[in-house]
Amino acid sequence: MRSKVICKYKAEIYQHTSPPEEKVWGAAYHIPPEHVDEVQSYLDIREINGYSIQYTTFHPSKIALNSAENDQDPTQPIKCLVYIGLPTNPQFVGPQDPSALAEHILGSVGPSGENKEYLYMLEKSLLDLSPESEDNHVVDLARRCRKLEMLNKLDGRVIVKASQDVVGHDLV
Repeated sequence: MRSKVICKYKAEIYQHTSPPEEKVWGAAYHIPPEHVDEVQSYLDIREINGYSIQYTTFHPSKIALNSAENDQDPTQPIKCLVYIGLPTNPQFVGPQDPSALAEHILGSVGPSGENKEYLYMLEKSLLDLSPESEDNHVVDLARRCRKLEMLNKLDGRVIVKASQDVVGHDLV
């Protein structure tokens, strides 16, 4: 029987020679065998420009262990397929100035929608995963985007539509 678990992680985990100090959080999805080809074909198209397929070990969080709905032992790590933006990919731009990146995100739209909305949903999803799953880089980037949106709106330079989903973070 063929099935896969698909996760997305940040490439930084693969750039360290020793384990990173921070955990890399994400969600793993069990894809039933009858849907594996369909889901992977969709993701291969969606993630084609910038991500490479890798396999890694996923360790379920304690919260996931308490809400496990399958017959597998929820305490066991899972080998899963991940899409990683590796430094060897031509689309990989490397470290960027966070303020410049926030400006770029606000002005970018892809086939799946506005990049800022993806960032805001990513931040919320990470915060909802676990009390420990906050990603400082994502939170900082989302804060910078919200601040720029607010400043653009106040200055009358509405470059992008203001988000209606402002999570409670300081705009300083």
